[in-house]
Amino acid sequence: MLLTSFAIVAPIFALVAIGYGAARLRLVGPEAGNGVSEFVFALAIPALLFRTVAGSSFPQLDPLPYWAAYFLGLGVVWLLADVAARRLGKSAREAAVAGFSAAQSNTVLVGIPLILGTMGEQGTVPIILLLVVHLPVTMSVVTLLIARGEGNGAWRKLLVSLATHPILLAIGAGVAWRATGLAMPEILKTVLKYLGDAAAPSALIAMGMSMVKVSLAGSRSLIGIIAFLKLIVHPVLVYVLAVKVFALPPVFAACAVLFAACPSGINAFLVAERYRAGPAIASGAITLTTLLAIFSTTLAVGFASALLR
Repeated sequence: MLLTSFAIVAPIFALVAIGYGAARLRLVGPEAGNGVSEFVFALAIPALLFRTVAGSSFPQLDPLPYWAAYFLGLGVVWLLADVAARRLGKSAREAAVAGFSAAQSNTVLVGIPLILGTMGEQGTVPIILLLVVHLPVTMSVVTLLIARGEGNGAWRKLLVSLATHPILLAIGAGVAWRATGLAMPEILKTVLKYLGDAAAPSALIAMGMSMVKVSLAGSRSLIGIIAFLKLIVHPVLVYVLAVKVFALPPVFAACAVLFAACPSGINAFLVAERYRAGPAIASGAITLTTLLAIFSTTLAVGFASALLR
């Protein structure tokens, strides 16, 4: 089972390594990584999500147990990382970044390719149902914890960022298209397919390129705790909640576990930089969890594949 799971995971991290190597060896300039990331976030992933939302059949399913299974696990690891950071002498703002780093998965650059590679097209609906709430929930919580003393300006920026986020806009546009009942023109289908098919490999290359900018500097003990919480505790908690507590359909349980097993998301570093609160902690957590995720995701793919049988 592990060899089968590794065969699924290995190409994903091989593309990450290719992106990292290209940036590290300067085969491409530093602006190339930014360009690939912008293409992924602004065009490729939105095209994939719009096509899926506008053209897929959604099951009659109450999403609340699915969200509860994922976010209860997320909340536990966030709290544990926050407490660990405070006990290691970090400030409240740095503790918030530590919690965010432990809880927020790299859903776009790693999660989507991992789930589609493991589950195929049946994973697209669970992906969308989680993405539509993941970013607003995690960004709102970390902004509340960090920016409590900054007045309304931080909240205005957050609301503008969410309202103009390409992924959320693509999902909203897909819902609106479905509501019209119109058939999608073949030309549009083809264009969206070309863009959507480029999403996964481009996202992984962009992830590798972005790793050149982060490091393992900072509190190594705290970074190690965050990595343990993110890659082990989070997916185990989600598995127990999804399978044993809420008894989710196998496809949704598998998707939740795979998302939870992903490394820390790059948003943790962006938030830490924005508020000057623990950027070294976030950078180290992203680097270490990404390096170790090949092992955690291999195990998660094994469990997810078993659920789907």
